Amino acid sequence: MPKKKTSAEPEGLILARQCVAAAEDKKATDPVIMDLRAVSTITDFLVICSAQSEPQLKAIANGVEEALKESLDRRPLAVDGFPTSQWIVIDYGEVMLHVFHENKRGVYALEDLWSDAPIVK
Repeated sequence: MPKKKTSAEPEGLILARQCVAAAEDKKATDPVIMDLRAVSTITDFLVICSAQSEPQLKAIANGVEEALKESLDRRPLAVDGFPTSQWIVIDYGEVMLHVFHENKRGVYALEDLWSDAPIVK
């Protein structure tokens, strides 16, 4: 019996890439995937992207939730933040998505905080 083909990428990375694709569909800017598997037990992959306005921030978050529900039948474990806070985080367990207003992303500097984690191309 032939072996079933499996993806060489871990499931979390596939999910992270889907988050990026869905965010980019809503015109998110500067998406980054960070591999935290070797440096944290919080999550496997951190996805960070920016929005240019509060309505766009909400649209990105809603678009990611909708896309992952439709394509992978995945629902977030938790969602926190509001467009008015200019930061929304969506927790999928092995992936955490942070959507920042472009003016706030540098304030929280998650890329600097997790600088020992490799960036996924």
